[in-house]
Amino acid sequence: MLTALAAAFLGGIILNLMPCVFPVISLKALSLIRHHDKPAQARAEGLAFLFGVVVTMFALAGVLLLARSGGAAVGWGFQLQSPLVIALLVLVMLASALNLFGLFEVGLSVQKVGEVGGGRSGLTGSALTGALAIIVATPCSAPFMASAIGYALTQPPRVSLVIFIALALGFAAPFTLISFFPVLARILPAPGAWMVTLKHGLAFPMLGAVAWLIWVLERQAGSIALAAILACCILLSFAAWLYGMAQKRRMMGKRHWALHIATAVFLLLVVPPLANLKTSSGPLDSAEASQAAAAVAWSPQNVDAIKGQGKPIFVDFTASWCITCQVNERTSLSTQAVKAAMARTNTIYMIADSTKYNPNVEQALSDFGRGGLPLYVVYPADGGKPVILPQVLTPGIVITALDNAAESGKKT
Repeated sequence: MLTALAAAFLGGIILNLMPCVFPVISLKALSLIRHHDKPAQARAEGLAFLFGVVVTMFALAGVLLLARSGGAAVGWGFQLQSPLVIALLVLVMLASALNLFGLFEVGLSVQKVGEVGGGRSGLTGSALTGALAIIVATPCSAPFMASAIGYALTQPPRVSLVIFIALALGFAAPFTLISFFPVLARILPAPGAWMVTLKHGLAFPMLGAVAWLIWVLERQAGSIALAAILACCILLSFAAWLYGMAQKRRMMGKRHWALHIATAVFLLLVVPPLANLKTSSGPLDSAEASQAAAAVAWSPQNVDAIKGQGKPIFVDFTASWCITCQVNERTSLSTQAVKAAMARTNTIYMIADSTKYNPNVEQALSDFGRGGLPLYVVYPADGGKPVILPQVLTPGIVITALDNAAESGKKT
């Protein structure tokens, strides 16, 4: 258990460096710079961020454990198998980008014209940033995390929650430590007018996250869901514009309630498209789209029927929403060197896709002691014990594993 706690804490720290968290890290950096000369406020926001991270992790872990206790095979990142959750994340990210662009302000008042936020609204914003950071971090699985989460999901609920909290503490540690130690914060530039330009620039990573999430949604639920989320994005953007105009009129002492009512109306118009999101009309699974040449579809039955017949089997457990999976696909699995190695060793390539909820995939992850994606398993040609590859691949790692798997068949 101590090893799992240490792995979870270290994995949480590394998770800050993963690409899925980068858009939210930009918000954290902006908050640190804003309170460069206010140590007390910086410490308060550091604690608020820690609170948001821990509470959200506790809630996610609680739902995950309840689902598993009810017989559902789910793992890390399970909420991103829901088109509705992804659609809501799209809108949250879009609203954050529009806020950074200055289309509207959160917590704006006559006394705080031009501020990004402060006081109570700043603390609330830091807590919400922590919550959002944990939610968007789930598509990534940092080193040390997989084994820790896999262990947590096999333990009693109290032990599991402690390990998940250790992961949250590790994730929040860098930001919180910088907030509490001004010496670390001195490397940051002093606040100034340049922050407005920086704030606008930091909106673009948020828009990048919006584009990625829309792509994942289309992979899950098809073109109808794509049309629905694009319509929601337009409605939300128009509502944000109306809200921003209402704020400006309020600052000038003019009537603004009509604009607030219009804002509410357009926000309500977002609800029907979201309520109609379904998973039944989805397009080809990512397995079919990314590897159309794969001759054998993955299933536990297919693996049992093929393994030990003189050919290695490479199983790629993946999902469209798993960024680490997509990076490994581009940098290793789809390279000519790895394709040539698969052909040379007569490897049977299988993809186990978890873009949509697949209980067989989730059960296989649990059987291998892994709590989330990615997972790469190589079955030797002689039917020996399967080998689990690292979560971050290189062509050399894959080729070596395939050659070793093929050699076992020759020895037999």
